[in-house]
Amino acid sequence: MADTISYAEFEAVDIRTGTVVEARPFPEARKPAIILMIDFGPEIGIKKSSAQITVHYTPEALVGRQVMAVVNFPPRQIGPLKSEVLTLGFSDENGAIVLAGVERPVPNGQKLL
Repeated sequence: MADTISYAEFEAVDIRTGTVVEARPFPEARKPAIILMIDFGPEIGIKKSSAQITVHYTPEALVGRQVMAVVNFPPRQIGPLKSEVLTLGFSDENGAIVLAGVERPVPNGQKLL
């Protein structure tokens, strides 16, 4: 388990919901990945993310899916792509990523409380 943090530290991590509006393969990535364009609503807009999720997902299956992402990390250069948000997921028993999501649809840009 990680070190204990304060509630204020938790609040500093801005986790929002967004809907994947475009997804395409990212062949230039060192590890197999998919480029996601995620709509976080009018306040944040559409942001890019690179996600190593090719074991369980295809680009076609991701469009229209709601995901969760950290939106207040600095952008990270991944090959030719500047990833603007960190899409969240968990490792399955084999180490492949399963996306974190919401049980029911919520407005894009909704903050995790």
